[in-house]
Amino acid sequence: MVAGTPPTPVEVLLAERQRFLAFVAKRVGPDDAEDVLQGALVRALSHAGDVRDDDRLVAWFYRILRNAVADHWRARAAARRGDEALRAEPWPEAVGPEDAAALCRCFEPLVATLPPDQARVLRRVDLEGARPVEAAAEDGISPNLAMVRLHRARRALRERLIASCRTCAEHGCLDCSCRSSRAL
Repeated sequence: MVAGTPPTPVEVLLAERQRFLAFVAKRVGPDDAEDVLQGALVRALSHAGDVRDDDRLVAWFYRILRNAVADHWRARAAARRGDEALRAEPWPEAVGPEDAAALCRCFEPLVATLPPDQARVLRRVDLEGARPVEAAAEDGISPNLAMVRLHRARRALRERLIASCRTCAEHGCLDCSCRSSRAL
């Protein structure tokens, strides 16, 4: 800032940063306050040219902060609803003993080729019958992350099965006659 010139909107907002941070921290808690404030500052700076009255700049920014706080709580509520819906969703049982006899075993060595976090969630959910929420809790991750890992593991395993088994992988790997199945 040059002496004698009025401060720019950015300088005005940054001068009040600690006050803004305290305002947000009271509403969202200290852990999320910095993130909410940074998001609001980015939004404000992208629209700073819209402010016609520099005397109203701080009041205008408080309105942006209030909206950012509301957005934060909306996003939290949506994430919580998603987690609850995932917990409530019925999950298929593990492969039963009668199905296990007909199931091709060629996938087992391929599971070991997956990244460890993906292999672990795939084994827990698809082979042992755990729900994704349970697998997530055991790994100390969110249910959403467990679902992402499960999706990636299934996709990667499918690609590996098609590459190694070809025909039987496309038809469900029941009563398989591929090389991998005979070797086990």
